[in-house]
Amino acid sequence: MIQGTGSDVGKSLIVAGLCRIARRRGLSVAPFKPQNMSNNAAACANADGSWGEIGRAQALQARAAGVAPHVDMNPVLLKPQSDRRAQVIVHGRAIGSEDAAAYMAGRHRLLPAVLDSFARLTDAHDLVIVEGAGSPAEVNLRTRDIANMGFARAAGVPVLLVGDIDRGGVIAALVGTHAVIDAADSVMIVGFAINKFRGDLALFDDGLVAIERATGWRSFGVIPWLAAAARLPAEDAVALDRPAASRTAGLRIVAPMMSRLANFDDADPLRMEPGVDFAFIPPGKPIPRDADAVILFGTKATIEDLRFLRTQGWDHDILAHARTGGRVLGICGGFQMLGRTVRDPLGIEGPAGDASGLGLLAMDTQMLADKHVRVVAGRCARTDAPVRGYEIHSGRTTGDALARPMLMLDDGPDGAVDGLVEGTYVHGLFADDTFRRSWLQRLGVPTSPLAYDGAVDAALDELADGIEAALDVDAVIAAARAPGWIGG
Repeated sequence: MIQGTGSDVGKSLIVAGLCRIARRRGLSVAPFKPQNMSNNAAACANADGSWGEIGRAQALQARAAGVAPHVDMNPVLLKPQSDRRAQVIVHGRAIGSEDAAAYMAGRHRLLPAVLDSFARLTDAHDLVIVEGAGSPAEVNLRTRDIANMGFARAAGVPVLLVGDIDRGGVIAALVGTHAVIDAADSVMIVGFAINKFRGDLALFDDGLVAIERATGWRSFGVIPWLAAAARLPAEDAVALDRPAASRTAGLRIVAPMMSRLANFDDADPLRMEPGVDFAFIPPGKPIPRDADAVILFGTKATIEDLRFLRTQGWDHDILAHARTGGRVLGICGGFQMLGRTVRDPLGIEGPAGDASGLGLLAMDTQMLADKHVRVVAGRCARTDAPVRGYEIHSGRTTGDALARPMLMLDDGPDGAVDGLVEGTYVHGLFADDTFRRSWLQRLGVPTSPLAYDGAVDAALDELADGIEAALDVDAVIAAARAPGWIGG
């Protein structure tokens, strides 16, 4: 199990890299995260053939492992709807929403479901690499924990603890974790690794010795800052605060950074396009007047983000952009925002209520209790380009705008088009090279050589190469134990 001294220390990508390394060595390997909190989700298969959702980080890890993603890889997914409330997904299906205090008080009741998923994976694979959440040093959250040491001890899984040297204080973070956690938790930790190191490694030799002496844990190695990490989908919105790579020219596509942004990895293929200047617009900044296209990505709380959008003045910017001939694309929650109204009488995504949309498409949306999750394929209604992707949404949209769909899926039409304004419920469209190239060509971008799937696999290979060169991977794999192991 890979745990971290804090959030965003690189656990997700280290697990992905180790999965790729294990696969190269001929092992059947699978990723596992007992509990994830993210609005970036992937649709995948359930044991009964239905569709469910897991965190996209686990879908990327499954790709690194060379196996199909499955709901058992992330049995509990929390999708934040507000600062204190989240939708709870168990084995791929939404079971309701809870505020933070209620969830924390009752989360231990989900441990059997977590252990069931883990048992199925360990039965099916030679190796399972587990990712923790947050930090085991959050001792105020240790009671009833199912994400870190609570899981490690219940399942009997040895832990490798990762510290992020880039943020500073890594010696204190690792030694401090040893100092504050329970002794029975501490003995589950078989060693540590340092991540995101820059500079002369020899300058940190004394630091490694200090950590080993203070904790009694062995060092598995120091991972340098790996450029490949920037070419892989980010797990959560923390990554959006980082500055994008500078560009000198290209089609300018922008997307407002809404408060409950979801599945923003839909933008990753566009960010890699050499002919595209893509940027997320943070709160407090206007949407640039010289933007060629504005994309409204998904949101976990459409009504709340419509209000947020208006408090930023982005509604005026988008309407002005559309009136002056700019292109607008809405995906999932962003598609719903383009309509006349959004209603949530049952409080599916937050407090019950309704809101006016942007009015760019003649349609209305109502949230329903039944969540729509599935993988889809079809063709673009405008260009006949093939499309593939997935849907994860609670809303049902009706109205005259749907008479001109954006997509013709294998089982019927999807989305709407009105001039240069278009929208769809389908995520993942831009990962398809043919569709992305066709869509960009209509905006004046020459045909690109980018093969997105190949670029992701190449980045995973490069990530694995960097980790394998830096860590004692033989020792990491040898540290694995059959479930039920007791530390010491």
